[in-house]
Amino acid sequence: MKLNQALKVLSLTAILALGAQTVMAQDGGNRPRRNRDGQDNNQRGEWQGRRGNFDPAEMRQRMLERTREELEITDDTEWKAIEPLITKVGEARMAIGFGRFGGRGGPGGPGGFGANNPAAETLQKVIDAKASNKETKAALAKYVADRKARQARLEQAQEDLRKVLTPRQEAIATLRGLL
Repeated sequence: MKLNQALKVLSLTAILALGAQTVMAQDGGNRPRRNRDGQDNNQRGEWQGRRGNFDPAEMRQRMLERTREELEITDDTEWKAIEPLITKVGEARMAIGFGRFGGRGGPGGPGGFGANNPAAETLQKVIDAKASNKETKAALAKYVADRKARQARLEQAQEDLRKVLTPRQEAIATLRGLL
């Protein structure tokens, strides 16, 4: 089970890294960077300008466009049916949080990935407080139940997506870590 989760994390990391590399390659880094006021960021310093221009919505859109190309979807009607299902899978993956490799916090907690996760935050507080075994076991049980529910939502989202894909698209989506 741990190996399976680790492989999923590595797959997602590779997809995100590849997507980021593609975005950087397309940008080329040669265009002047502008801040929200339209001013050239060279006035504020190059590092600050690059960091300030990251737009998660734009990155998600580019990743969706790349997925559309990889799945060879050219028909807009077909894409309108599939895109929300792909988005749902992505959101479900982020809600799981994929755990943490060292450091403080938990999935969805401070510095963690994924959606806000009260069960993880509660468990982290219990750990930090060095609470009794009884309190720790109760918080752990809630966290495990929450994680199982999030995993079930991911599996359902993946199954919903699988139902509308052709066998070829399903194979591509599986290799890309969507399914």
